[in-house]
Amino acid sequence: MLKTKEWAILTILGIFIYSPIRASEPEKLELNRFIRPAVCRDCHGSIFDQWENSMHNLSHKDPVYSRVAKFLRRGLVHEGEVREAESCVKCHTPIGYMTGFPKRVSDDLSKTPEIAVQGIQCDFCHSAVKVRQMYNNGLELEPGHGEDDPGIKQGPFDDAEPDFHEARFSPLHTDATICGTCHDVKHVAFGTNLETTYTEWANSPYNSKDPGKRVVCQGCHMFQRPGIPATGSTPRPENPGSASDYSDERPHIFTHYFVGANAGLPRMFQSEQKAKMAEERLRHAADLSLDTSGIKEKKLKIAITNSGAGHSIPTGVGDLRQVWLEIRIQDQNNQIKFQSGVLNEKHELPEETLLFRTIFGDGKGNPVINLAKAREVLTDNRIKAKETRNLVVDLPGVPDKGSRIRIRLLYRSMPRKLLNMIPGEPFELLPVIEMARVEKQL
Repeated sequence: MLKTKEWAILTILGIFIYSPIRASEPEKLELNRFIRPAVCRDCHGSIFDQWENSMHNLSHKDPVYSRVAKFLRRGLVHEGEVREAESCVKCHTPIGYMTGFPKRVSDDLSKTPEIAVQGIQCDFCHSAVKVRQMYNNGLELEPGHGEDDPGIKQGPFDDAEPDFHEARFSPLHTDATICGTCHDVKHVAFGTNLETTYTEWANSPYNSKDPGKRVVCQGCHMFQRPGIPATGSTPRPENPGSASDYSDERPHIFTHYFVGANAGLPRMFQSEQKAKMAEERLRHAADLSLDTSGIKEKKLKIAITNSGAGHSIPTGVGDLRQVWLEIRIQDQNNQIKFQSGVLNEKHELPEETLLFRTIFGDGKGNPVINLAKAREVLTDNRIKAKETRNLVVDLPGVPDKGSRIRIRLLYRSMPRKLLNMIPGEPFELLPVIEMARVEKQL
């Protein structure tokens, strides 16, 4: 039975056999061809400071990622599941992966070469020349030959004349595809779509054929700076300035903060500014409204609009990112009469929580918590770009007159239930960010 163009399932006596997806491997490159980010800082100081301790810079250093990845690898024996569990380094440590170490999550990551430790960095992105495949780090690179012969760096300007390296205008660097090569992820053995951020954008109104309405990834994420969240629901003014310390001012310099929605990781690395920028972005991603016209029938009508994200809410690994509704109804004496989506004493979500996420399955209809086992998508109720989701919540009774209803849309980057399963030093609590709220008194 042909499941997709890239992978197939054969059923023999009830046993599933998966053929690998036809993904091409990147060309093996020598590590000494890449330039350390600190060298780029000598000319591009402002851009370096934006990038430092960003989600791109911290992609390899992220302690939550590394511990969760190693935990999900444990105990796997199926060859396809093992390959997937080992493969996270291809996007989290791309220069290391492309130059030979690390090739697996289970490698001793403490031995990663210093350049590769810096995650998604200057010479990785600016050496990209074309797309090999639109998933699983499908960029093809042409780096120079180290600091003595740095080669040609690709970028968004057609008139740059730097001293240290050559420069070339690259339409790829102003297009969403350069982002999509890592922000779409397929299971390396089963072909299951594990992350679909690029595809979500490609299927959204932001990917308009009208140039005046088209907004690519860079149009939000590389316009953001402190105080300017630059989402689909806010202004996205240009960022005038200079690309280097010695070049002329331009109408717009693409910013490199790359905070995404993660406020916890920047704080772990003492970057309060980037943590606040992530929170600011989340607060301008969605709108929430409440209709109590059906309250006598014990019903709440709630509408959630994805007004600011160019992709689904949440995006990324859709079964790990948590977006949910917290509902509280209190009477005039502040007594709780109804609640849903309130964290318990373990900081875990109750089963009945209205949660927006992807649920993966084992190929037989059973949910799996481990991405490496994901042979299918069982459900995906995430909120698409520009979509308004209308919900009706049944209440156990009619609230008293004067009762106050409070509804919040909340975000957390990882389920506490999963983190509580991982042995070793307990994780510090990841922040819960309020994306939107609405309150009404009856």
